[in-house]
Amino acid sequence: MGLDIGSNRAEDENGEHIEVRPLSVFTGAEIHGIDLRKPLAPAAVRAVRQALARWKVVFFRDQHIDHEQHLAFARLFGDPTHAHPYDANPPEGYPQIRTISSRSTSGRRGERWHTDVTGVVNPPFASILRAGRQVPAYGGDTLFTNLAAAYEHLSPPLQRLADTLWARHQFGGYNGDFDNQTVYARRVQAEPRVADHPVVRVLPDSGERALFVNPGFTRKLLGLSEIESRHLLELFFAAITQPEYTVRFRWAPGSIAFWDNRATAHQGPGDFAYLDTERVLYRITLAGDVPVGVDGRESVAIAGGRFEPYAPPVPATADAAVPA
Repeated sequence: MGLDIGSNRAEDENGEHIEVRPLSVFTGAEIHGIDLRKPLAPAAVRAVRQALARWKVVFFRDQHIDHEQHLAFARLFGDPTHAHPYDANPPEGYPQIRTISSRSTSGRRGERWHTDVTGVVNPPFASILRAGRQVPAYGGDTLFTNLAAAYEHLSPPLQRLADTLWARHQFGGYNGDFDNQTVYARRVQAEPRVADHPVVRVLPDSGERALFVNPGFTRKLLGLSEIESRHLLELFFAAITQPEYTVRFRWAPGSIAFWDNRATAHQGPGDFAYLDTERVLYRITLAGDVPVGVDGRESVAIAGGRFEPYAPPVPATADAAVPA
C-alpha cells in the first residue's frame, strides 16, 4: 500500500504506520513511523518516493544510523556517486560520503543558494544529508526552496521567456573565489566542470517545470548581453528564494534531510560560524539524468564529463613474468 496524499498516512506490509507531516504550503514534510536502522518494506519506500515527489524535500528525526545504514537507505532510491567532484573529505572506507563540517572554509563564510553540482551535465537526482551526534543546540539550520513552485508562480509572459533561455553553470570563478588559490580553487582550475542547462527543465517523473537556476553555479544566460543576463538572473534568483516557497530545517542528532536536487535549491546561512560547537553532517548524492528543456533539448557538457555512480577502483594485476 502506498501513501494516501490526502490523508498523509500509509501502512506498510509489516503493519507500521507511516505519517507525512507537511511543514509549509509548498515545500518540505517530516516523515514519521519509519526506522532506518531496519530494512524498509516496499510500501515504505513507495511512501517516501511519493512524499518526496509532492514536497521536494522530506525530513526524518531520531534516525541514529551509521555510514553503512546511510548507504543502504540511499541505494533504495538510486546509485550513489563519489562524495564530491572536488571537495569530498569522506570518512575512511566510505568514498561515497561527503563530510561537511561547519569549521571548513565554506562553512565559516556560509553558502549561496545552490542546487548541488549543476556544473556537470547530469546534476545529481537527489541528496541525503545526515546529522551525527555533533550538532549545536541551535544555529546551523538549512533552508530549502521549491523550484517548481517558483516557476509556476511566474507571470505567463515571464514563463514564456524563461522557457526559451539557456544558462551556463560552472564551479568557481564567481566573485573572485579563484583569487585566494585554496586547494579547492586549484582543483577546480585544473579540472573545470562547466555545463549549459535549460533555464526551465521538465521533471521526468511528473512533467512539472522547474526554474533551474541558482546563485551558486549559474554564471550567465546564453545569447544575451552581460547587463541583460545579470538583470534577468537577479530576477530569477529573487523568484526562487521568495520566503513563501521555502522551509527552514533545524538540525538535531539523528536528523536526515532527503531532497530532490532537480526541483530544489538550498542554503546553509553559516550562523554556526559564531558558535563554539562544530556541526558535522554526512551527505550522499544519487546520480542524476541529463536535464531536458521545454523544447526537448538536453543539457550540454562544455568542460568535464558526467558525474557517474561511484565504481570501486579495479585492483591492479601483477605484471606478467618476463621470460629469461
